[in-house]
Amino acid sequence: MRLSELVDGPGADVVVICDGVETTRAELEQRAGAVEHAVRERDLGGRAIGVLLPGTAAAIAAWVGIWRAGATFVPLNPHAPADEIGRVVDGVGIAAVLTAVDPVAFAPGADEPRRADPAEAILQFTSGTTGRPKAVPLRHDTVLELLDSVIGSLRGGRDGGARMPNLVPMSLALWAGIYQVLFAFRLGVPVVLMDRFEPREFARLVAQYGIKSSVLPPAALVMLANDEAITTLEPLRYVRSVSAPLSPAHARRFHERFGVAILNGYGQTELGGEAIGWTAHDWKEFGATKLGAVGRPHAAISVRVRSDDGSFAGTGEIGEIELHSTARLASEDAALEGRVTDDGWLRTGDLGRVDAEGFVWIDGRVSAMVNRGGLKVFPDEVEEILRGHGAVVDVAVAGVPDDRLGEVPWAFVVASEPVAAAALCAFARDRLAPYKVPAGVTFVDELPRNEAGKVLRQELVALVEVD
Repeated sequence: MRLSELVDGPGADVVVICDGVETTRAELEQRAGAVEHAVRERDLGGRAIGVLLPGTAAAIAAWVGIWRAGATFVPLNPHAPADEIGRVVDGVGIAAVLTAVDPVAFAPGADEPRRADPAEAILQFTSGTTGRPKAVPLRHDTVLELLDSVIGSLRGGRDGGARMPNLVPMSLALWAGIYQVLFAFRLGVPVVLMDRFEPREFARLVAQYGIKSSVLPPAALVMLANDEAITTLEPLRYVRSVSAPLSPAHARRFHERFGVAILNGYGQTELGGEAIGWTAHDWKEFGATKLGAVGRPHAAISVRVRSDDGSFAGTGEIGEIELHSTARLASEDAALEGRVTDDGWLRTGDLGRVDAEGFVWIDGRVSAMVNRGGLKVFPDEVEEILRGHGAVVDVAVAGVPDDRLGEVPWAFVVASEPVAAAALCAFARDRLAPYKVPAGVTFVDELPRNEAGKVLRQELVALVEVD
């Protein structure tokens, strides 16, 4: 089955709502048909085709038409600079870039376009928080199997089967946005699109369409909690936090402000979707006692934790999270750069642990861990402590070079009022082992983040002048 067939499934006649405009199934089919015809006419089947469109029904029609013509869809960010888009087109080998649907229009692609595998649905990019984003091919069958695994977990937890629309408050240039559209179509419900998140508009759409559950990146949860004009998110009951780690402090503040349950989730682009997550049943059983955990593995996923010495960690012990899926990995081994073990497990690059109830806790990235003279410092732990200071609005901790120790933890703080760096370090020293206390503090107006909401630590480190 190809992802384009999701549009043919059962469900409401209206399939997409954007800026108040409703698009019916027949209208989406007509637009998709025009794209399919144009792709075939240009003999672009079996090639990678970029889509450079805002997050509207036209973008979804473009995906469907490209898939039906046997080509691979590559999402491009319409807000990115032209030079960056050009580098992606050439680097990936995109054959052509679709720039309009009504009527269909293309821009030229790379001089040497790549030949796509017929099983590929999407060429998606990793987040690029620790280096240049990498292109990962996602297969039709892999994405479908993982969709069904997540839906099965949610329905098993008694929070599936709702017929309300799926509100998608994120860009369709991101895998999280694309995934939520496909998720809705698999359920047979319409999607309500927000190409760019705006807190008050989100609250208005929740009320208008009776949204009881939605997905949000952590940055959006913080924006909602900070907006004093928003007094309610009724009838919202559950929010799934996706795309980046959510601080327990931020989760608790959002929950206390609006009474909405936070259901964390965790996935990797290489797997093609969410691998671990909460259900409503989990929340009813454990509630805030597990706040901060990313959930329990979905049906198609197994989890293990590998220690530094190569052995497998026991319950509650920290190591690198490895995942195994019953679905074929979204990418061939060559694209994963040796991250697949000999027995077929994906090394995620995330540090974490599994507790006695099977909940997975993420403690940070392997690459983000600070090795302070042989002592390990997990940035997430230090950040969570600093968030407890009343003057700290947001914070990120990263390792900066040090001649004696190799590297030391450094805090980058967004403050709500003047506060001395020494006061913040003293606050941390009262609550952390001495080696975990930041060696310095740099105050910033805001933390640099990518569109998925993940902090770009490399940009922060560049702000520190090393003696």
